[in-house]
Amino acid sequence: MKRSTNLLRISLSCALLVGSMGLLMAQPANPTSPTPFGFVELLIGAGALYGGKKAYDQRKKKD
Repeated sequence: MKRSTNLLRISLSCALLVGSMGLLMAQPANPTSPTPFGFVELLIGAGALYGGKKAYDQRKKKD
């Protein structure tokens, strides 16, 4: 029973992601204009810095 539930969740998630790809592809109107630097990029950078700090602290704690 658990396996079929997980398979159903994965299938529905994939269908939702593939189905919404056309709506989520946002690009500027003019293809030659640069894309704006958005908030998502800032979140990715902050996450990378936070992960790097955690990895550094963990490595420092081992030694």
